[in-house]
Amino acid sequence: MATFRYTARARDGRKVEGTLDAGDRRLALAELGRLGYVPVRVEEAAASLPGVAVGLATATGSAIFRRRRGRAARPRMTMRSVLQFTRELSDLLASGMTLGEALHAMSRRGAPDAGATAVITALRDQIVQGRSLSDALSEHPETFPTLYISMVRAGEAAGRLSAALERLARHFERAQETRERILMALTYPGIVLGVGTLTVIFIMVFVIPRFASMFAELGSTLPLPTRILIGISRSLTGARGLVLGGVVAAGVIAVRRALRTEAGREWWHRAELRLPVIGRVVSAAAYTQFAQTLGSLLANGVPVLQALAIVEKTIGNRVIAREIAEARERVTDGSSISGPLAAGRVFPPLLTDMLAVGERTGDMPGALSHIARRYEDELDRTLKLFITVLEPLLIVLIATVVGFVAISMLSAVFDLTSGLRA
Repeated sequence: MATFRYTARARDGRKVEGTLDAGDRRLALAELGRLGYVPVRVEEAAASLPGVAVGLATATGSAIFRRRRGRAARPRMTMRSVLQFTRELSDLLASGMTLGEALHAMSRRGAPDAGATAVITALRDQIVQGRSLSDALSEHPETFPTLYISMVRAGEAAGRLSAALERLARHFERAQETRERILMALTYPGIVLGVGTLTVIFIMVFVIPRFASMFAELGSTLPLPTRILIGISRSLTGARGLVLGGVVAAGVIAVRRALRTEAGREWWHRAELRLPVIGRVVSAAAYTQFAQTLGSLLANGVPVLQALAIVEKTIGNRVIAREIAEARERVTDGSSISGPLAAGRVFPPLLTDMLAVGERTGDMPGALSHIARRYEDELDRTLKLFITVLEPLLIVLIATVVGFVAISMLSAVFDLTSGLRA
């Protein structure tokens, strides 16, 4: 028999700690389940002092080996699989299943992809060994971000893991919907621009050179637009085309490397916020993500300062993320964040004023939910305006280029025809 120290939650959410004797960890978990406890942590107590250092070194070495071996080919889940896993686990826990039973049922049922099945099976094995769900999730950082693990840990501490998972599912669904709205809005303009660009390149590389050779055989003086068009076509073909392609490729590589530096990212993210319409899209999306993430964390019981640190890592824009970091440093009592956010003059006054109301009423999650809806609506309106403005601009741009090509070629044909008649 061995002695195990345990930390568990009773059915009413009360935290329970103690020790029990069992043959192994599996039997200890079964005994806790029989007592009506939800195990959070189960560890075997040290039997004696001699050899503890050796055992600790051996365990540490084996853990490092397992971690390194796992990194070599660690399975991961797609975002869709994570959403499905979160929703199903929440439903199973709410129905009365224990965490181990729920994960075992999900691993037996399988998942749409092999990576999800492997991750769920690994989580089940770690839970059976006595680890908490948050600790097990932290072994898969490629799948579960810091936000996910922190909310699960807060749910475990409060004894409301099912509710925490439900909030996580809603949060990631809203974030996914926001990304899909932006991608859908950019799909049609991207197709129009891509098809138009490929059409113009095809005309300049394959069509114009044939007309140029025909005009050269006739030996007539060509109009200025036609000469300009033929010159552009010649610069895109042959050796000059290869040189130009190399210069463009080198320029693209240099710009990408510059944007990967801290200064480059800072400049680009600041430029995004200053662009006329794109800046409104980027800022509305960032404020929506800020409100949704912070509201979910606070509603789940995560402390304010820790929640701000997590939100800082989830915001894609460096300017806004740095402002959140500076505001977190200015927060002294951990309760009021509207003042520090307003002092930076990056967040709009409407957002900080609504946040201040939530602080005064003691309903920060509710205020952040209102802020998220407000900027979701603004994001939708801005996207519609962006598409309304961009579509005709692209059509006019492509029509101008194609019209220039057509007029240049037709003017040369008309001049040659009139010269032959004379």
